[in-house]
Amino acid sequence: MTRTAHKRGAKPPTRKKPMSTAPRIMLPVAARSLRRGLVLGLAGLVLVSLLIGAGLARLPQRGLEAARLASAEAGFAIRHVEVSGTREMARLPVYEAVLVGGENALLTTDLDAIRTRLLGLPWVADASVSRRLPDTLAVRIEERKPVALWQRQGQFYLIDISGRVLATRDLTRFARLPLAVGDGANVRVRELLHLTAASGDLADQIEAGVLIGGRRWNIRFKSGETLALPDTPANARAAILRFAKLETGLQDDQKLLGGRYERFDMRLPGQITIGGPAVKDAIEAAAKAAREQKPATI
Repeated sequence: MTRTAHKRGAKPPTRKKPMSTAPRIMLPVAARSLRRGLVLGLAGLVLVSLLIGAGLARLPQRGLEAARLASAEAGFAIRHVEVSGTREMARLPVYEAVLVGGENALLTTDLDAIRTRLLGLPWVADASVSRRLPDTLAVRIEERKPVALWQRQGQFYLIDISGRVLATRDLTRFARLPLAVGDGANVRVRELLHLTAASGDLADQIEAGVLIGGRRWNIRFKSGETLALPDTPANARAAILRFAKLETGLQDDQKLLGGRYERFDMRLPGQITIGGPAVKDAIEAAAKAAREQKPATI
């Protein structure tokens, strides 16, 4: 057995502590972010409680304003606005409706007031607004659907099914939508769409629906003809359905559409009156034949 010699008076050597082999526990980034979010969330709840308490206690406005500023300085200030659901409308009007005035405290922002302003925008059918701590407002937009163009006094408007005007500029990309013409035609666009649907294969040949006297529709075809329909929606739909069946059943050289005629009047039930160059030529030819016909000799 070996012994270690020590000089007299020397301090005995100290033993080194064995290094721990247990691994050190490090929080992953996601866990640290979660912990930070929980801390901020709890702080937010405390601040909201204080603000509500201040309101219930009817503290002076200066006190409430100080509380708002304190919440913003604590990190609960609006720094981001996330917008989703927009396809046709521009996002700038959404941002302008959300960020009104100098209020930037996330916890005290009036979400109902923001939603009300958003619902006032032409394209917005519905909207929801929520907070995402610590510094984000999330806005979800439900857009109105454009269904037709409305022409009034030379001006074109993009409208939805209720007749609400959605836009007045940059309408080229909506040129293939049905066209409703005349005063009040926008609020009765649903009737025009039903008539277009009832026309079947002729729908692609329809250029516009013209509201006459606020009572009934004239259908204008791309080839230049006009079809006058009855007053009531039911009778008008039945009339255009009959016209479509008649047109699709004729041979190519007998077609009503294509330039030989100008006007078809189906306002009287079960009747169709045709006018145009072909009719005029036929009448003149019949009259001429009648004049030239020699009396029979006995």
